Amino acid sequence: MTKDLRSESKVFEGALRAPNRAMLRAVGFSDEDFKKPMIGVASTWSEVTPCNIHIDKLAVQSKKGANEAGGKGMIFNTITVSDGISMGTAGMRYSLPSREVIADSIETVVGGESLDAVVAIGGCDKNMPGCLIALSRMNLPSVFVYGGSIKPGNLNGKDIDIVSVFEGVGQYNAGKIDKEELSKIECHACPGAGSCGGMYTANTMASAIEAMGMSLPGSSSNPAESEEKYQDCFDAGDAVYNLVAKGIKPKDIMTKDAFENAITVVYALGGSTNAVLHLLAIAHAVDVDLTIDDFDRIQRRVPHLADLKPSGKYVMNDLHQVGGVPAVMKYLLQEGLLHGDCLTVTGKTIAENLAECADLKEGQKVIYPISEAKRKDGPLVILRGNLAPEGAVVKVSGLKVSKLTGPAKVFNTEDEASEAVISGDIKAGDVLIIRYEGPKGGPGMPEMLSISGILVGKGLGESVALLTDGRFSGGSHGLVVGHISPEAQVGGPIAFVENGDIVTVDSEARVLTVELTEAEIAERKKNWKAPKLAARGVLAKYARNVSSASKGAVTDLFEEEKETIEVK
Repeated sequence: MTKDLRSESKVFEGALRAPNRAMLRAVGFSDEDFKKPMIGVASTWSEVTPCNIHIDKLAVQSKKGANEAGGKGMIFNTITVSDGISMGTAGMRYSLPSREVIADSIETVVGGESLDAVVAIGGCDKNMPGCLIALSRMNLPSVFVYGGSIKPGNLNGKDIDIVSVFEGVGQYNAGKIDKEELSKIECHACPGAGSCGGMYTANTMASAIEAMGMSLPGSSSNPAESEEKYQDCFDAGDAVYNLVAKGIKPKDIMTKDAFENAITVVYALGGSTNAVLHLLAIAHAVDVDLTIDDFDRIQRRVPHLADLKPSGKYVMNDLHQVGGVPAVMKYLLQEGLLHGDCLTVTGKTIAENLAECADLKEGQKVIYPISEAKRKDGPLVILRGNLAPEGAVVKVSGLKVSKLTGPAKVFNTEDEASEAVISGDIKAGDVLIIRYEGPKGGPGMPEMLSISGILVGKGLGESVALLTDGRFSGGSHGLVVGHISPEAQVGGPIAFVENGDIVTVDSEARVLTVELTEAEIAERKKNWKAPKLAARGVLAKYARNVSSASKGAVTDLFEEEKETIEVK
C-alpha cells in the first residue's frame, strides 16, 4: 500500500487555480490525482534513429511505475538528433547543440507545468548529457533511464556494428573490399532498436550516469530490446516517487565524489572522449567544481580494463551477459577505486547497491583483472602545450604508438581533409589538422568519425595523427586528438599552423606542441581575421553563447555579464 504524497509546490490548490485544474482534468486528472506528486516522464522517442525508436514504449512503463507507486505520471517529449546519420554531413553541426535544446526543453516543460519530479529516458549520444543538465539545473527528485544498446549485427559469423560500416568505407576506398561486401556490411550492421553497441558515447555516458548514482543499477547495460529494460523503466517510476517521499534531489547525489566515480568507470571501460566534454557540462549545471585537471589526476590511477569496441573485441551486450556495469563497479569498489558512500537514486549508497549485485561471471573475457590491465592508467589523456594552452583530449586505447612528430597538413573543413585522405595526399607520418570545427567555429563542434574511420580502414590509424578543435565520435580510434582549446575561431594557436610546420603529439609526456615561437605565432596572428559566424538560426545563437570545450561547451557561462551586472 502506498501513501498519498501531496505536491510540494501545491500550485494547483484553491479557488484561484480552478482554471488550471480544468485543463488538467481534460488530460485525465481526477480529484485524487491533485493530491499526488506530478511526475514528468521526459521521453526522447523519435523515428529518426534506432537509438530512440522504442522509447515511447519505455516511457509508458515509467509512467506505470510512477502511478502504481502513488504519483501521477505525465509523458512529454523532447528532440533527438542521430549522430550516426548526421556524421560526415552538415547535419553533424546540430548534434552538440541538440544537447542544449534537450536540456532547455525539459527544463521548460517541467518549469512551465510545475512538475514535482522527473524520469528522463534517453537513447542517442546527446540525450544523456542533455537530460542530466536539465535534471541538474531543476534539482527536483529525478531518475535517468538509458534506452539501452542495440544488439550486435552479424555477418559471416562475425559481430559487426555501425563503426564497421564507417571503417568499411575506408577498406573499400583502399581496395581491400568490393562494393558488394560494403553493401553487406551496411545491411547487417544495425539489426534493431537501441544505441550503438560498443563503448561509444551513448554507452559511455549511460555508464557514467549509473556510476554517478543517477540511474538504477543495471540501467546502462540492460539491452534496449529486453525484459530487463522494461522492468528498469517501470522501476524508475517507482524510484522517483521514493525520492519525492525522502526529499532526495540531484544535488544530494551528484557530488564531486560522484563525478569522480563516473570518471573512474569511464576510464576502466575505455569510454569516449566526449565524456570529458559532457561531464564538465553536467558539473557546471549542478554547481560542482570539476575541471580537466580532475580528469588528468584520476587518469593516472585508474587502469583500462575493458576489451570493448572500438579498440577491443566486445560490445555492451557482451558486458551485460557477464554482469554488466554493476559487476564492473563492484570490482572497482573492492579494489578501492570508487567512493562507496555516495548516495544514489535508490536512496541507498553505491556500496549498499553493489552489495546486492552479482560479481563478474567466472571465466568471462570482457573485463580484465587489474593485474592484467590493458593499460595501467586511463585511455583518455589530457594534453597541453603551445598548440593547446587550455588542453586537448587524446584517446590511446588499443594504440601501439604513444607519440608522433611530423609535418602538418592543414585543412579548414572536414570535407577538404577527407578528400585529401581519399585521394592519397595524406601519408604515414603526417599530422592532419582540421580546424574551425570548434563549438563556435563549427558551429557545433562536429564529430569526425567518418574521416577517422577512413584512416583506420586505409591502414593509417596509427601512422597519421588527426588533430581538431572539433570532436570525435566514441566510435573513433587511432591517433586522434580533439577538443583543442582555445579553438581556431577565437584565435587559438591552431588557427596559425601552416602546412609543413612540425607538430608533436606525445601521450606519455602529455604534450601537444608546434615548433613555433611565441613571436612567430604573434606575427602570423597580425593579419588574421576570424571567419564570420552565421547571422540567423539555432547555430548562430549557439555560436554566440557557447563556451570553450575546456569548460564543457556550455551555453550559460555568463561571467562577464555577471560582473557587469554586479558593478551596476
